[in-house]
Amino acid sequence: MQKRRLGRRGPEVSAIGFGCMGLNFGYANAVSEEEGIKLIRAAFERGVTFFDTAEVYGPFTNEEMVGKALAPVRDQVVIATKFGFRIDPATGRQAGLDSRPEHIREVCDASLKRLGIEAIDLLYQHRVDPDVPIEEVAGAVKELIAEGKVGHFGLSEPGAQTVRRAHAVQPVTALQNEYSLWTRGPESNGILDACEELGIGFVPYSPLGKGFLTGAMSKDTRLGEGDFRNILPRFTPEAMEKNQALVDLLERIAGRKGATPAQIALAWLLAQRPWIVPIPGTTKLHRLEENLGAAEVGLSAGDLDEIRRVAAEIVVEGERYPAQLLATTGR
Repeated sequence: MQKRRLGRRGPEVSAIGFGCMGLNFGYANAVSEEEGIKLIRAAFERGVTFFDTAEVYGPFTNEEMVGKALAPVRDQVVIATKFGFRIDPATGRQAGLDSRPEHIREVCDASLKRLGIEAIDLLYQHRVDPDVPIEEVAGAVKELIAEGKVGHFGLSEPGAQTVRRAHAVQPVTALQNEYSLWTRGPESNGILDACEELGIGFVPYSPLGKGFLTGAMSKDTRLGEGDFRNILPRFTPEAMEKNQALVDLLERIAGRKGATPAQIALAWLLAQRPWIVPIPGTTKLHRLEENLGAAEVGLSAGDLDEIRRVAAEIVVEGERYPAQLLATTGR
């Protein structure tokens, strides 16, 4: 597996990481802890050294799974997790945002225990809390870094000005925002520009469009009960039918390259910047191997130009989140 560095100051990691959320959270096809551990270890055996989780996934159980899976190879991997939500201890449900410094410290200590590690390699604020100045958040993480409990500071779905304000207090190592061929916001909202300027790595989540860009879904796909995509505007049958044009584009390129649509979607991301590290997730070994194979797919200037030209003519149908969730991004 090729390696990339997360920005100018960050750790060197595999060019493609592993997003662990979907193993037991968010989708209808959750796997057992035993199966999840087996897949995480399979990813490591195939060269993956960058693993992403969060306290809210489960909640809590995803971190526990990741910690158990990576314990034998702890010194060879980079583990990222996140804080930022208030979680009801009785029900496990999210009860709003909470990035108060005292809460950040509580979450950090709890995550360290669940992961079974002495330091979190990369700690993200999961969503910007409008009630807590970002300078206070950065200051709290800076203290945790000084204490040796955290290695690097990250932000997820911030606005560009928030990134700059946080970076002035504690250098930001990585941003984790949604970015894929059908979610191009980071190109126009200043996020990629800020990363370039400040030397920050960029970690696209949902790089395969939550499964849609793999070509395995269509307007006839019926999602299982409990699958969070059921509430996403882009996953209505009407939206998926209209957005099929993007998959058709990927399939056309893939046919020429002897690759799959998923591999072209990931290879396209890798070609955008040398400090971009996507974190696709899966519950299946053959999909894991397919995703990792994207690192070996070379896209020519002609391929990239064709993708750019054709994609520019496709109007993506549907917002990526419903309004109440979209409002928590870009702050």
